Amino acid sequence: MRILIVNPNTTAAMTEKIGRAGRAVAAPGTEIIAVNPADGPISIEGYYDEAFSVPGLLAEIAKGDAAGVSAHIIACFDDTGLEAARCISQAPVIGIGEAAFHLAAMLGHRFTVVTTLSRSIAAIENNLLKYGLASRCAKVRACEVPVLSLDDPASNAAAQISAEIERSKQEDHAEVVVLGCAGMADLAARLSEYHGLPVIDGVASAVKLAEAFGALGLKTSKTGAYAQPRPKPYLGSFAPFAPR
Repeated sequence: MRILIVNPNTTAAMTEKIGRAGRAVAAPGTEIIAVNPADGPISIEGYYDEAFSVPGLLAEIAKGDAAGVSAHIIACFDDTGLEAARCISQAPVIGIGEAAFHLAAMLGHRFTVVTTLSRSIAAIENNLLKYGLASRCAKVRACEVPVLSLDDPASNAAAQISAEIERSKQEDHAEVVVLGCAGMADLAARLSEYHGLPVIDGVASAVKLAEAFGALGLKTSKTGAYAQPRPKPYLGSFAPFAPR
C-alpha cells in the first residue's frame, strides 16, 4: 500500500524527518510518501497559521487521492484541515493527534500531552473534547519550544521536552505521554526508555492505523458529514478548489 503523509507547513527538513519516522515503523510493502505544500506558513503555531495552511494541505490531499494512495495522514498535531480533507478524499484520512490520543487511551488510564507552545494548548484541548477523550487526558502541557527549534541541533529542545515529561509524571500522575508535535517524532523511543512509560508519537501511530484500515478494507463513510462537497463555483484565487 501507499500512504501519503502531508506536513501542512512548508519546512522541507521537517517533512523529511516526518517521512523517516513513518518509514521506520511501516510494514514491508508499505510505501511512505511525505510531502508539504509550496505555499503557506513555515510552521503552524496557533489558529492563524493553521488557517493559512489548509488550502495547501487540501491541494496535496487532492493530488494524492488522484494518484490512488491507500490512505492520507495529516502530520500536524492540531489535525489541521482534517474534516475538510475527509470530505474530498476517497481514501481514509488520519490526523496524527487523533491517532495518538486513541492509542494513549488504550495504554493507560490517564495520559498527558506535551506540546510546543502555550498557544497550542487550546486547540489540543478542543480536539480532545471533540474526540470524546478529554476525560482521559490529565493535562495538556507546553514545553515552550518553538516548532522550528525542534530541528535545530543547537537548541535544548529535547531536554525541555524531557523535563516536561518528568513534571507530568510527578504532578499529573500520567501513565502515558503523547508528544504534541510531528517535529518530535524522532524523540519518542528514547524518551519512553528514559522515563519508563509509553511515549507516543502521532506519526508512527497514524501509519500503523492507516495500515490497519487498509488490511481491513475500511474507508471513510460518505453517507453524511464527510460526503463529497456539493458542486458550486468558488470565486477568485479559490476557483481551483471548487467542488465538481
